[in-house]
Amino acid sequence: MMHRDSRPWAALLLVGSIMWAMPAAALNGGLAAPTLPVDRQTPHATAQGFLAAAHRGDYKTAEHYLDLDFIPRDQQAERGFQLARRLKFVLDRKLAIDLSSVNKTPEGDPADARYDQLGVIPLEGASVPIRLQRVTQGGEQVWVFSEPTVKMVDALFEAHGPRVAEWLPAVFFSGTVLGLEPWQWLGLLVTLVGALGLAVLLERLTLAFGLRLARWTHITLDDQMVAAGRGPLRLPFFAILLAAGTAFLLLPRPMQTLFNRVSYSLLIVSVAWFILRFLRVFSSFVQNRVSGESRDPARARSLRTQFAVLRAVFEAATYVVAAALLLMQFEVVRNVGVSLLASAGIAGLVIGLAAQKSISTLLAGIQLSITQPVRIGDQVVVESEFGTVEEITLTYVVLRVWDQRRMIIPITYFLDKPFQNWSKSSPELLGAVTLQVDYSTDIDAVRAELLRILEQDTKKLWDRRLQTVVVLEAQDRTLTVRALVSAANPDKLFELRCLVRERLVAFLRQQPQWLPFTRTESRTASPPVSPAPEALPPDSQGLGPRS
Repeated sequence: MMHRDSRPWAALLLVGSIMWAMPAAALNGGLAAPTLPVDRQTPHATAQGFLAAAHRGDYKTAEHYLDLDFIPRDQQAERGFQLARRLKFVLDRKLAIDLSSVNKTPEGDPADARYDQLGVIPLEGASVPIRLQRVTQGGEQVWVFSEPTVKMVDALFEAHGPRVAEWLPAVFFSGTVLGLEPWQWLGLLVTLVGALGLAVLLERLTLAFGLRLARWTHITLDDQMVAAGRGPLRLPFFAILLAAGTAFLLLPRPMQTLFNRVSYSLLIVSVAWFILRFLRVFSSFVQNRVSGESRDPARARSLRTQFAVLRAVFEAATYVVAAALLLMQFEVVRNVGVSLLASAGIAGLVIGLAAQKSISTLLAGIQLSITQPVRIGDQVVVESEFGTVEEITLTYVVLRVWDQRRMIIPITYFLDKPFQNWSKSSPELLGAVTLQVDYSTDIDAVRAELLRILEQDTKKLWDRRLQTVVVLEAQDRTLTVRALVSAANPDKLFELRCLVRERLVAFLRQQPQWLPFTRTESRTASPPVSPAPEALPPDSQGLGPRS
């Protein structure tokens, strides 16, 4: 009885022995042999091999890095290709794998020798672990993406993958160029062209709406500001559309990072561009408003100088801040800059000393705009040169000399050295014409002639404030006569002095006796007269002294 009951157990033992003696079933038996060698000895080799094959578009090789045994063998080839491609998109989009941190030993993590986790991906409020699993393949241990991970690829792709990619023909998924499939290159082209066209359209619509609103006001500043947005307003629209368009293409992380930084850079450039436009428009508007309403030309020049210097300061600050924001997005540059500032104390001191003159020049420009010893349009005398201040920057002043030359003068000169400003408080000036005349000159006649010259010949130059003739000095042979006249500005004064001098010389030539000349006298010399003998004293006549 006992012998008969043991037969089933003996049969099961025989079947188990036969199965144990047979070789283990091959991993992913439904896949064709890979065209390239597949290295799955370590978690690092598996992760690197899958990403390399997927990024070059070789999904026939990439599918061998997945555990597909849960799929029927006749479907493994088709599903393996699809799952490998989908997993590549999900990893590129949602998980940055740091290959340097992946285990490089065949045994894997000592804490759990069967699994090696690459990271987690969020899915509907939960986290899906992306793991590599150690399995047996032909009697050896290999690492592949675990079965639970592969089973979640479709759900992850539905949440984070490109829907449009499933509708395109298969030719758009064959191979890669620079890590991008043909459909992604096509999407980039459509995104760039579409973003540019939509940016131009949105800019025009925004400007048209802004101009319509600006017409409701009585000031022209808002109209000019809206017009200043033409150009800078196009860049933020393009940047936003570019970032949004590339987000749907599931680009590899380095490529997506590149486009994100390009979009960020365009936003910074557009803001800086608009600020520069705003400074130019606002300064021009205020200057024109003051020039039109103010009758004081000195105040207009003062305001013009202040806006010129302050605009230069704000423009320089805008360039510096924009450049800093552009560089801060690059990790390498930011780290290098921080390291240099933290470790190079002596170098920082040397740079600070070297930049001392530049900083002092910058501060001098700001001080000049506040104190205003010289302003744009002032007529000054610098180093014996007379000219008009044409331009004031943060570092130098451009002086237009009377003969159309340009003198470039460091801005610190006007704070450290004396100079003449002929139009500081008022451009009105007095000018003297000095003549040498004879003592016989009728000074009253010269005064009358000067008045006639000013009222008839030079009435457009003389401002009728002052005219006088005085004897400035009496020398041994001539008189020094000074004719003093006034004019509204230095340019008119120069011409007025020249004309007065010319007319007075012509007037004196009509009276030759008033011109200075040298007098000479010729006298006839008489022979000496001898005294009469009677006039001589007694002792002179040869007589001795009287007794």
